[in-house]
Amino acid sequence: MRLLTTAADASASFPKLTLSLASTREEVREVQRLRYKIFIETMGLSALANDDGIDADEFDAWCDHLIVRDARSLKVVGTYRVLGPAAARELGRFYSEGEFDLARLQHLRGRMVEAGRACIHPDYRSGGVIMLLWAGLAAYMRRQRCEYLIGCASISLSDGGHNAAAVYHALAQTNLAPPEYRVTPHAPFPLHARDADRKSQVPPLLKGYMRSGAWICGEPAWDADFHSADLFLLLPLDRLDERYARHYLKDSGQP
Repeated sequence: MRLLTTAADASASFPKLTLSLASTREEVREVQRLRYKIFIETMGLSALANDDGIDADEFDAWCDHLIVRDARSLKVVGTYRVLGPAAARELGRFYSEGEFDLARLQHLRGRMVEAGRACIHPDYRSGGVIMLLWAGLAAYMRRQRCEYLIGCASISLSDGGHNAAAVYHALAQTNLAPPEYRVTPHAPFPLHARDADRKSQVPPLLKGYMRSGAWICGEPAWDADFHSADLFLLLPLDRLDERYARHYLKDSGQP
């Protein structure tokens, strides 16, 4: 199912891009191969390596997968997977519930869409791909009649976790959710053992969420598999920054 037709990338040297939802098993495989390249090969996670060259888990079969393609080569260059409330209810949980206790968000479950596994090919990170993916998320949420976007944002622990601690403490000053929206990590990342006073380097995806009006909902969880500290994010659509709302909701067909 096509959400948008085409959009020019931010760089004139790139061809147009197309946005769609995966509708076949092979399209999902294309997504999983891109995720493998970025998450496992590029990050050097040898413990997750496999002969199939795909990044897959049980949630893939329940999720919809946004796909951005290079219109000329038809290569998948960006993806986001999204889990709507009906699928989450049938499955029995959201992905993030493996890392966090979401008890305080129970009353929002029927109005939440979970986004995850955001992935962009290194050659296409000039801005056009992420803009299309965000527009696709807005369109998806409108169709699902949902008001809240949730998900996890990862911070690499390659420096021993010092940047993760610094990022959390910096964002907790400006983007911490109200108490009624706080969540608790099942395996908390030990912030107290890290140097939180260094200058924080916020990952681009997390920075985009913050600029859009998202909250972090508490301390990070420790994801040992992906060697990261994960923050749980909640973005009420009515908090979308006006600059972003005008762009994303316009592209999704919202008046």
